[in-house]
Amino acid sequence: MSPPVSATDPPHDSSRAGLDSPAAATADDGILDCRVLVVDDIAINRTLIGALLDEAGFRFVTFAEDGPQAMEMIAAGTPDLLILDIMMPGMDGFEVCRRLRAMPETADLPILVQTALSAGEDRNRAFAAGATDLISKPLERTELLARVRIHLESGMLIRRLQFYRSRVEAELAIARSMQEHLLPTPAGCAAVAGSAGCSLRAHSAVSPLLGGDLWGLLPLDRRRFGVYLLNVPGRGVSAALNAFRLHTLLHELGPEKGGDPAALLTALNDRACLLLEQGERATITYGVVDGEAGRFVHASADSAPPMILCDGSPPALGSSTGLPIGAAVGTRYHAETMELPPGAVLALYSVAVLQALDAGGTGIGLGWLIACAVAEGGGFDHVVGALGLALGEASSDDHTLVWIRRDGGP
Repeated sequence: MSPPVSATDPPHDSSRAGLDSPAAATADDGILDCRVLVVDDIAINRTLIGALLDEAGFRFVTFAEDGPQAMEMIAAGTPDLLILDIMMPGMDGFEVCRRLRAMPETADLPILVQTALSAGEDRNRAFAAGATDLISKPLERTELLARVRIHLESGMLIRRLQFYRSRVEAELAIARSMQEHLLPTPAGCAAVAGSAGCSLRAHSAVSPLLGGDLWGLLPLDRRRFGVYLLNVPGRGVSAALNAFRLHTLLHELGPEKGGDPAALLTALNDRACLLLEQGERATITYGVVDGEAGRFVHASADSAPPMILCDGSPPALGSSTGLPIGAAVGTRYHAETMELPPGAVLALYSVAVLQALDAGGTGIGLGWLIACAVAEGGGFDHVVGALGLALGEASSDDHTLVWIRRDGGP
């Protein structure tokens, strides 16, 4: 049995001065609605602790006479704070702590242990059992209320952070779903690329943190189609939203300028400079695959260079010298023509793929990988399988590979 507690209250408590301020009252609004469970086998102790909490304005205080009753009450509804006597007959406070810490729903419950134990070994035993904090008997009013407030404030902060994290994760899931729905479907790829006498396959992996990678197609006439690979630096919903905005602009500009890569990027940049916030940038390669003429005409805004492989020859790399989209109003982009003979493979890839396979940034690492795939007949599936092994830590970023082969492919 624990000795009765006593409460000392000095004639003038200077610590209450701050509690009477409007700021303190606002802070107390949430704390005073928290649920506090007091567990003590001595009735007078329960009464005194309840009176101190009631005087301080706490509105939801309940009581348990022993460990088993406390466990039943907690099972019916977890409180925000437990004030627990450590020395009780039967199931003592140590056992209550251990049982609560063993259950996921109460593993983080703040447990404020009141004890008359003074030996360091006994106090360490309380912490080892799962106590959050200790208050010594006889209880002192100011210390009790201060510790109660501290742990309730910490609990409220943790719950707010958990709610914020859940909300962010939900927003990321929605944005990730939107991003995936903007990507061309296999049927769409087959129809658009097939009209130009090509086959097209793509591999896209969206980061759990959500990046700004997108790729897409613009159907054109005369056995031609446009293809772009866009990247907005950064993570989260803001990067995805900027990618969505640029995706929309590309499809707005496509009917008029899609046949001229330089003109399309120039117009996209002028529009993006008005749309993006100061300092926001994007990289993109946009090009036109001409199946009849056997060529790929493209313009680049600081993106990874396009690559063409044919008949086991070294990879032919396009340029990537244009300024990023959004860097400067009035930037003019220039187009480059690359030959795309029958059987050749055109590869467009995100910077994350390039960085993972070639730290030097020349693209030879990826070119070697694709050349081996073409030579061995493994094709696209061979390259994607190798990427899964090679990306490693880079898998935390979005990564995209678009594989276009003229006149069919492996």
